[in-house]
Amino acid sequence: MIRFLIISPVLHKKEQSQYGGYTPYIREMNIWLRHVDQVRVIAPVSSIPPDALESMYQHPHMEVVEVPFIEFKGFRKSLESAWKLPLIVWRILSGMIWASHIHLRCPSNMGLLGTFAQIFFPAKKKTVKYANNWDWNSRQPFSYRLQQRILRHTVLTHNTSVLVYGDWKERSKNIVPFFTATYSRDHRLPAPIRDLIANQPIRLIYVGTLTSNKRPLECLRSLQSLKNLGYSVVLDMFGDGSQRPELEAYMEAHHLTREVKLWGKQSPETVEAYFRKAHFLVFLSRSEGWPKVVAEAMWWGCLPITTDVSCVSQMVDVNRRGVIVLPTAEEVKEAIIQLVNRPERYQEMCREAMDWSREYHLERFEAEIVKLLEAK
Repeated sequence: MIRFLIISPVLHKKEQSQYGGYTPYIREMNIWLRHVDQVRVIAPVSSIPPDALESMYQHPHMEVVEVPFIEFKGFRKSLESAWKLPLIVWRILSGMIWASHIHLRCPSNMGLLGTFAQIFFPAKKKTVKYANNWDWNSRQPFSYRLQQRILRHTVLTHNTSVLVYGDWKERSKNIVPFFTATYSRDHRLPAPIRDLIANQPIRLIYVGTLTSNKRPLECLRSLQSLKNLGYSVVLDMFGDGSQRPELEAYMEAHHLTREVKLWGKQSPETVEAYFRKAHFLVFLSRSEGWPKVVAEAMWWGCLPITTDVSCVSQMVDVNRRGVIVLPTAEEVKEAIIQLVNRPERYQEMCREAMDWSREYHLERFEAEIVKLLEAK
């Protein structure tokens, strides 16, 4: 019998007797939960009801142990969070005593506490999902570095598989190169590669939060640069965030309201429909783990133009099935113009992207999870 403990930073929400939260996380965890007998989740819980884009856990024998939300930005919040730590640590330790398999979600404050606590349970089977950039050469907060160091250490972190995005040639036997998936193998539907035709609009798509971390303003400036050169170009932007008013003001000031549509949050099915007719995904993120939006675009033959962050260069094989650029509108513009002038090369790259992405489907993902749960 597998008693599966999840230590999670995700803010959970309750609807009647069910708990859930951020849909990509819940969907992934539900795949794990198909193969365990009992589940206990230790996580913060919000009193706000779930919205239409959030999902629920699916398991007949599970409980959620609520702990307070903690953060350490600013003196007052740090002091308040420090006061809450003994209760959280006690509940984590109690959960680990109960569990036969411990699953940590890192990097996070909850993950950091779990990373320390698991040291005292060397015999228990553990998996850690490190859902961020594992690249040691990237800029990382101190707490992330600390979690990386402990997780690498085979004495402090024993009997553990640490799932990291990409292959970083790690020497630690704890570290397992991994991936994630969005679509089922059965969803490998025909998707003809779009032609880049003179006098027809170049279709760009942006998917992500409208925050400075994702650089949506540079995406807008890319479109403006192409428009200024006489290219017909349109941009569909999906997501919401604090920069939306700034983007709207920029669109008005530069007369881009006809070319750009801000769709806000939309269902995965709606975003998929736009992937299937877009030429380029513009993705200029500062930090990522395995960016699903890049893999999803590639699945539908939409070529990513992206920054070299986390394992993205491995995903696009350094300009073989996507284009790596510096995060500037000028770089994006030049990358698009080069491929507009080489339509055969564009078609070849899109086919390479689609073929690669469609190898990373949910069935393969689930099979790898089963191996981790069954490993002795």
